[in-house]
Amino acid sequence: MKSRHLAVISLSGAIGTGLFVNSGATLSLTGPAPMLIGYLVFSIVVFFIMNILAEMASFLSFSKNGSGAAIFINDYLSHDLGFTLAYNYLYIGVIYVAAEISVIPALFDYFCNVNAAVWISVFLVLILFWFGYIKLVTIVGLIILGIVIFFGGAPNHDRLGFRYWKNGKAFKEYLVGGDTGKFLSVWTAIIKTGFSFTSSPELVVAGAAEVERPRRNIRKAANSFVYRLIIFYVISSIVIGCIVDSNNDQLYGSSDTSSGSPFVLGIKNAGIPVLNQIVNAVFITSAASSANSWVYFSSRALFSLSKRGLAPKIFSKTNRHQIPLISVLSCWSIGGLAYLNVSSSSAQVFSWLSNITTISGFISWIFVGFAYLRWRKAIEYHELSDRVPYRTPFQPYGTYFVIFFVVVLGITNGYAVFFNFNMSDFFAAYLTIIFVSVLYIGRRIYTYMKGERSWITPIEEISFDGLDQFEAENEAYPELIPRNFAEKVLYIII
Repeated sequence: MKSRHLAVISLSGAIGTGLFVNSGATLSLTGPAPMLIGYLVFSIVVFFIMNILAEMASFLSFSKNGSGAAIFINDYLSHDLGFTLAYNYLYIGVIYVAAEISVIPALFDYFCNVNAAVWISVFLVLILFWFGYIKLVTIVGLIILGIVIFFGGAPNHDRLGFRYWKNGKAFKEYLVGGDTGKFLSVWTAIIKTGFSFTSSPELVVAGAAEVERPRRNIRKAANSFVYRLIIFYVISSIVIGCIVDSNNDQLYGSSDTSSGSPFVLGIKNAGIPVLNQIVNAVFITSAASSANSWVYFSSRALFSLSKRGLAPKIFSKTNRHQIPLISVLSCWSIGGLAYLNVSSSSAQVFSWLSNITTISGFISWIFVGFAYLRWRKAIEYHELSDRVPYRTPFQPYGTYFVIFFVVVLGITNGYAVFFNFNMSDFFAAYLTIIFVSVLYIGRRIYTYMKGERSWITPIEEISFDGLDQFEAENEAYPELIPRNFAEKVLYIII
């Protein structure tokens, strides 16, 4: 793969129902200002997480243990944590497949009323072959269209401006009244926007073992991913808050029967014919391509576990194209959890699945941060600082911020359930903490009984075996020299 392939895979996973659909639930619950704040805050968090991963991956993308974020935790923190977080990433990936597919029936409700199982079955098949470029073009078009609607360029010539931010609509009160309710609205928006970003930076390094010239291409993919993601999400959140009223009862998640994407409702209200149906259809493909990215992510996590002897060997088998087909099919099949839609409302199922994956992602980011700090110490101990090819700004302070902030988010992820206790929502918010704790404790007891006494790998035992070979392989790739103006432009873009 090249950097553009990594960028598209990662952006396809990150830009999906979280932005196109679930943003409607956040908007209806909190208002436009908290939603914008949520995306701004998480853009900063993702900036640091992507930089952390890009630094480590550019230095040494893969070891004898495999590649990916879980391998950094395994190699730089401890094998027990590496085992635990690898299964946590696998869990995130397969649940995300189901979460993305689960929202598709609600999007089809905009066109027709067909049993949810039909659409789930169709798109579970299609995601094995789907691509993500179309959504990147779509989001750019929607941002431009939103600006046109903002200034009154739609057929109804209604100049919206910041109409839906006025008269107390910018900040909704949540759970309690007054300023406390507005603060809880902001905090809730930050938590909910986490679903859109969770584990998306890890998609870049998940393909490290399959990319050519990894030092150059991982760095390029990471840079393009961060800035495109921030631009897409922040600008889109402003557009959404301007073109649709947060009190619109058709917004997805505002009621048990609501199914409208804020983009689609904004286009409809602007009086633009047909386009709302076309865009809704594109969002359906968007959910499918996001699910496709997460099938890739989870299958590589399972493949890596198998290569390390932590999962059955059958999952490390590849076909003649070097694709771990059994891992792919196994992870894809978990998408069948989306059939929960048949007996429950789409919004409720999506809420359960998104809550589960969000807290899983938060836990992973915390340990990625600790792994990075240990990696920095190991680099200094082994006197390899001059061989680190990529340094990012504000480190290690950005990592300290990420660890502290995400720990607080993880603890308060399900705080709302304590205002009106509901057991299913409580488990959806905190089940992963139990899952990860049980995995780690079980693994730690097992390795302790086998004679492994260290809780964390000592700095002097952290190995960078394969660094010489990795550097030599990167140097062996021929430098790309553009031959004409068109190739120069393309070279800069990708």
